Amino acid sequence: MKISYNWIKDFIKLDLPAEKVGEILTDLGLEVEGIETFESVRGGLKGIVVGHVLECEKHPNADKLSVTKVDLGNGNIVQIVCGAPNVAKGQKVPVATIGTTLFDSEGKPWQIKKGKIRGEESFGMICAEDELGLGSSHEGIMILDQSLEAGTPCSKVFNVETDEVFEIGLTPNRADAMSHFGVARDLRAGLLQQEINKEVMTPSVNDFFIDNRTLKIDVQVENKELIPRYCGVTISNVKIAPSPTWLQNRLRAIGLTPKNNVIDITNYVLHEFGQPLHAFDALRISDKKIIVKTATEGQKFKTLDDVERTLHSDDILICDSQKPICIAGVLGGINSGITENTTHIFLESAYFNPVAIRKTAKRQGINTDASFRFERGIDINNCKYVLLRAAAMIKKIAGGEISSEVIDFYPKKQEDFQVFLTFDKVDKLIGQHIPQNTIKSILRSLDIQINSSTERGLGLTIPSYRVDVQREVDVIEEILRIYGYNNINFSTKVNATMAHSSKLDDFNVQNIIAQQLTAQGFFEIMSNSLTNVEYANLSEHIVQENNVKILNPLSNDLAVMRQTLLFSGLEALEYNLNRKRTDLQLFEFGKSYYQQEGNYFEKKHLCLFVTGNKSTETWNIPTQKTDFFLLKGYVTSIFERLGFINLQEKPTDNKALQEGISFWINNQKLADLGVVKKSILKYFDIKQEVIFADIHWDIVLKNITSNIILKEIPKYPAVRRDLALLIDEKISFKELYQIAFETEKKLLKNVSLFDVYQGNHLPKGKKSYAMSFTIQDDSKTLTDKQIDKIIANLQEQFSAKTGAELRQ
Repeated sequence: MKISYNWIKDFIKLDLPAEKVGEILTDLGLEVEGIETFESVRGGLKGIVVGHVLECEKHPNADKLSVTKVDLGNGNIVQIVCGAPNVAKGQKVPVATIGTTLFDSEGKPWQIKKGKIRGEESFGMICAEDELGLGSSHEGIMILDQSLEAGTPCSKVFNVETDEVFEIGLTPNRADAMSHFGVARDLRAGLLQQEINKEVMTPSVNDFFIDNRTLKIDVQVENKELIPRYCGVTISNVKIAPSPTWLQNRLRAIGLTPKNNVIDITNYVLHEFGQPLHAFDALRISDKKIIVKTATEGQKFKTLDDVERTLHSDDILICDSQKPICIAGVLGGINSGITENTTHIFLESAYFNPVAIRKTAKRQGINTDASFRFERGIDINNCKYVLLRAAAMIKKIAGGEISSEVIDFYPKKQEDFQVFLTFDKVDKLIGQHIPQNTIKSILRSLDIQINSSTERGLGLTIPSYRVDVQREVDVIEEILRIYGYNNINFSTKVNATMAHSSKLDDFNVQNIIAQQLTAQGFFEIMSNSLTNVEYANLSEHIVQENNVKILNPLSNDLAVMRQTLLFSGLEALEYNLNRKRTDLQLFEFGKSYYQQEGNYFEKKHLCLFVTGNKSTETWNIPTQKTDFFLLKGYVTSIFERLGFINLQEKPTDNKALQEGISFWINNQKLADLGVVKKSILKYFDIKQEVIFADIHWDIVLKNITSNIILKEIPKYPAVRRDLALLIDEKISFKELYQIAFETEKKLLKNVSLFDVYQGNHLPKGKKSYAMSFTIQDDSKTLTDKQIDKIIANLQEQFSAKTGAELRQ
């Protein structure tokens, strides 16, 4: 928010440097992020002086040039070559002296230097108005008043205004400071604490009076809950024209472009008092009637920006008897605004429900100065005063007559908040005793009325413009803000408390594994928990009905909470792959969210993504693609680091993976890992294989233990046998896994898949699985005969139930 220092001085007379005022405002919580200098004429006409043309002769070597002798004051006479056709002896002209910086039409600076033009020396430049930034004419040089003395700075002749503009980072709760008057009001309270007593002067509206009653506009408000106050007045016979220079300078200083006198006045008063206004062309209001009501669901309306918008049933509209003319508090309609042909206006000042305006602005994607203020809450008791202020300014600047009574729909006056402040609570929250007289002084400087005073505390009335101060703690915050955070003493003694922290706490375990993964070449990513609603259609393991939906989403891409970290990780891979980073190892700690039958759940995960090559290509080592077993090794090393033993491997049921396994412990699934389906990769335009692991971190933390379990080494050895099976490509590892344990329930300890092959050397529709079987008897050593019998039974069952053949 931009605040003009000159404008502030209209309310509170100050002669402090802008930097000092900026420090005070920052201490008050209105953080000044920067101070810029504004000049009504770029460069401030520095180096431009009044010159008196003593001589003017034709240039000996050029028909269109003149050689002049110009008095620059104090006997300083210089020669200047001029190309203007209207230069003549005896004129008073603006002269840019040597070293002066001027600006071209694009705003680029250039400097006046001593030069020689067609053989004649020139020591300056006689300027046209466009060269000085005073206009657009370039037909000839400017001719100044003959009464001016040579050498007079042109900045004094043209009343160049210089201003200091504060850029304030306003917090959303400070609706009261969204204006120059509000900032001045706060500044007064801050100055009082430095024993600088200044009064804030409010512009008088005594010059407002009704000239006639020839243009009456009837107002009908249909919903007093959404529109608790609505004021208006008509002004006839106005003349639309450019605003006065002083008004244009005020608007330009804060970054606004002047339009015309009526619109500029409404913008001026908006930034003066924080109350939005709207001026309608009264002759365009059908039947001279204004109706304030909510829209019909799906109703169409074209706004000032020439966009046709679809309205919601909660949107507030300003209508005439036939049509809507404005979205209340947000943006006007395309056919209701002020034009150069406007002669009669209806001026509106109102208070609209902040929540309703916020929702409308959000739905329509509109952010205006008016909606910005209405959303945060304006002073409902200021509506009429600001209307009178603006109407009187329009009458003075644009002419015209006040042609109606002031309409003021205010059926239920809003009562000010009542708060009781206890002195003990002030000392307790601030941590330091503040004298009662100081507290009372601060409260009065903030316009907080003291109704009663006891030894225990104060009964207070909060002014209506402080919509953010409704509780005792809010009042204490205000006291501390004005008293000054820098004035609160603090101890130089450092106290430290050693909190008990278990090595098994989530953050400690997470740090251990994160450090391990980064040492193995992984990069950690952090992605948004909000995701695209369409992702639920990519995999069967995501249920659309279980999505946790956002009530007011920014876009469809951020409409639901994620049920899996897979898709956000693939977004990160896609982003890097598009920038030619093809060898990637990423991991992320994050949560997934879902709801069932009205109950909401969240689970924590550690997800790993591997794609591309295992290592960088070198001259003596060929590149090798990452594969499933590389990621399996990483996942296994994590579990080993956490002390997990006797993990079970089972086929995965994760529908996002085309091949994979899962790790189990104590009948709980620890992780799924495998190759991401090509259909999912295609959606993200990823053309290389991606191996993904999803570790269920909540299960990890539940099963991790600091206890060391000692177990006797088996006396009898385990035996491993491998089989290479040629099977139908539709057969999954999960089916073979189940058949194996159904066949040998006693001695078979583990089944794992260590190779999958599909290629030209196999029959069509077939694939090769290389599987290992671990067999062990805890009571005796197995014989070859027993082992061969078990393997033969397994092979027989695989063949009978899946048609598997032993691959030679």
